[in-house]
Amino acid sequence: MIVGVPREVKSDEYRVAMLPAGVEELVTAGHEVLVERGAGDGSGLPDEVYAANGATIVDSAEDVFAAAELLVKVKEPQPEEWPLLRSGQMVFTYYHLAASEELTKALLQRGITAIAYETLRGVKGDLPLLTPMSEVAGRMSIQEGAKYLERPQEGRGILLGGVPGVLPATIVVLGGGIVGKEAARIAAGFGAEVVILDINVDRLRHLEDVMPSNVTTLFSDRHNIRDQVRRADLVIGGVLIPGARAPRLVTADDLKEMKAGAVIVDVCIDQGGCFETSRPTTHAEPTYIVDDIVHYCVTNMPGAVGRTSTYALCNVTFPFVMRIAQGQLQTDAALRSAINLQGGRVTNRAVADTFGLEYAELN
Repeated sequence: MIVGVPREVKSDEYRVAMLPAGVEELVTAGHEVLVERGAGDGSGLPDEVYAANGATIVDSAEDVFAAAELLVKVKEPQPEEWPLLRSGQMVFTYYHLAASEELTKALLQRGITAIAYETLRGVKGDLPLLTPMSEVAGRMSIQEGAKYLERPQEGRGILLGGVPGVLPATIVVLGGGIVGKEAARIAAGFGAEVVILDINVDRLRHLEDVMPSNVTTLFSDRHNIRDQVRRADLVIGGVLIPGARAPRLVTADDLKEMKAGAVIVDVCIDQGGCFETSRPTTHAEPTYIVDDIVHYCVTNMPGAVGRTSTYALCNVTFPFVMRIAQGQLQTDAALRSAINLQGGRVTNRAVADTFGLEYAELN
């Protein structure tokens, strides 16, 4: 099989979808790997290293897209890439289709087989290809939140851990999954007062057991969300409904009751965001202000730490790349769970329901 690795073109995206070690394994197994020139530069992986491991370096995205039977990417195809896709081509990447009807319909028109990292189910029902980037984003959310709480960034001028005689920041984390757990753990390490809200009481029990004493768990309902957001200096949005749009948990009216200069970091903006006032931003222009509340809504947070994120991502995606290359897409249960679009049909029920499109069973 011909496997293509294009250079990512999304704004400030520094990850690459395959490591040189993966190239070597594919080539050893008899496959051909095309890598676009400069694809690994943002992760500190030069073309020479890919070539030394058996990759063919090509000069343009057009060359990669035209030849590859399987495209391996990090982020969803961008508008300038849509015309390069062809019917029947397999594209393995993050899509978050429920957040964009335009993207979904464009890819349906192209007739590709869209294999989504974020909906691939492991043997235990987990999301193994989403987990490492959720870990990165969860940790980054506190790093970024701390920065934008500083007064020069229009924040409240709060140090997360405070100092002797001065209260620490209050951080509210919506969602106790991977993002929420990582965010709470890092925030607690800074000495902040942390509250995690979730609707799964068993998950809250687990978090209660593993978190330090400055982390409190709370059941997530409308009353508790509104009350905690009002108290917060920093709110992290980390809720997830696999494949579907994120629920709107914080309304525009809620913002009016928050402290001026408080910060929102909406990690789930890839899936549409859990704040009514959220809209996608980039690393180049990461924030905006609504009702004196700083919003950080970057859609590819892990892209800023490209080297760390590339290794973390490729460690878990490559075994599935190899399975696809070996012809196991239609027989491997995990891979089948990741197919969101196929031949102009929507094969993920959550995506179909989001946009009122017809759902089709996989061939």
